[in-house]
Amino acid sequence: MDYWKTKVLPKIKKVLDTSGPKKAAAAEACKIFDDSKEAYSKELEDKKTEFQPKVIEIYEASSAEIKALIKEPKASGLKKYASAVQKLLDQLNKIEFPGSKTVCEATSKFGPALVSGPVFFVFEKVSTFLVSEEKAVESPPETSAAAEETTTKEKEIVVEVEKKEEVVAEAEAAATDPPKVEEPVVAAEPPKP
Repeated sequence: MDYWKTKVLPKIKKVLDTSGPKKAAAAEACKIFDDSKEAYSKELEDKKTEFQPKVIEIYEASSAEIKALIKEPKASGLKKYASAVQKLLDQLNKIEFPGSKTVCEATSKFGPALVSGPVFFVFEKVSTFLVSEEKAVESPPETSAAAEETTTKEKEIVVEVEKKEEVVAEAEAAATDPPKVEEPVVAAEPPKP
């Protein structure tokens, strides 16, 4: 049994495991990217105003799945929408977004699922541009929502006052007028054939 475990089983695993070298190379690419994250972050901070309109334009042109994946990165989403992720990374690479070139090359070789750490880093940096844009867009509607809420409350108060007045008027009318008894209407049955 020891011979089986030490000699035969490792050879079988080696033959059947086709993604071993690919995973190792992807892990190496992730490690290299992790070492240069600080440089990418610094470069991004320096050129933030230059990249913001371009990134927002690319984001708005993306599909709904990619938008959701950028807001909430998930490994299953990377596998499911691998081609769309690659297309987004290619577009970011065209505008020379910091780190996108390295990530784009790694995803084209190994696929987005194997280099998920760097892809999520780029998505995180892209989402920083989007958060500032969404806050700017959402600020005016919040003030109008507060104004609508106050007018809605005022309308509710007016409606309640009117209902109370109607109830009081009906009660006074019922006290002065005797109740009417309605006789049920009996419908004549049609003749039988």
